[in-house]
Amino acid sequence: MYTIGMDLGSVASKGVLYNGEEIVAKSLYATGWSPKETAESILKDLCQQASIDKKKIDYVVGTGYGRVSIPFADDTITEISCHGRGAHFFNEDVHTVIDIGGQDSKIISINDKGQVVDFLMNDKCAAGTGRFLQVMSQALGVDVSDLSNLGEKGESVHVSSMCTVFAESEVVSLIGEGNKKEDIAHGLIESVANRVITMTGRIGIQEKIFFSGGLAQIPLLRDILNEKLDTEIVYNKLSQFLGAIGAAIIAYEKAQKKIK
Repeated sequence: MYTIGMDLGSVASKGVLYNGEEIVAKSLYATGWSPKETAESILKDLCQQASIDKKKIDYVVGTGYGRVSIPFADDTITEISCHGRGAHFFNEDVHTVIDIGGQDSKIISINDKGQVVDFLMNDKCAAGTGRFLQVMSQALGVDVSDLSNLGEKGESVHVSSMCTVFAESEVVSLIGEGNKKEDIAHGLIESVANRVITMTGRIGIQEKIFFSGGLAQIPLLRDILNEKLDTEIVYNKLSQFLGAIGAAIIAYEKAQKKIK
């Protein structure tokens, strides 16, 4: 039996094909202007990777901002629930999830079954998100993918503004004052970490934190969070696919119930 979990985010869309035991295939696309077309492209890609016809897919669960745009979804689930289940799939000892995506950040508390018991979400502004670092990278004149490597070579310069507009002006001022790009890059990543830490203080954390979302791929951010929170930050190479993985697992459970 095959199920698909599809997470259509504001910036990137992810899909995974699941067989009840392992991730058979995964696919990542820029969401673009049409989430519907992106979803169809991901479906086609997953089926081609696994060499199966789409008629072999038993159940599809959509999540993320664009979940209502998936025409072939059997059900839609919030990304909060899907990230919780995805984290539980990789590490059953984890009870806290930090998810930082392109446009929002979340702190999620889960129980022993991966079910959500509490969460806190910042979706009112770009502070502490991928969009924030993207804008700051442009101000520094570097690609956002190079920001971590750059920051690892520097020492932190304090960036006081978390508002994207004001922070961009602050970065320009820091450059004008002669600060090194490496130091500014380190400071920007640390400012994102501080924003997340403030959120964890409002909801509380438990030992071992699973770090998911696009920003989980930034080694320097993981290191800073690990040091400042004084707890183990759990990361997986598929962390960016966590929402889709959780959706695929939920889809498998729903498919089993449907058969029964």
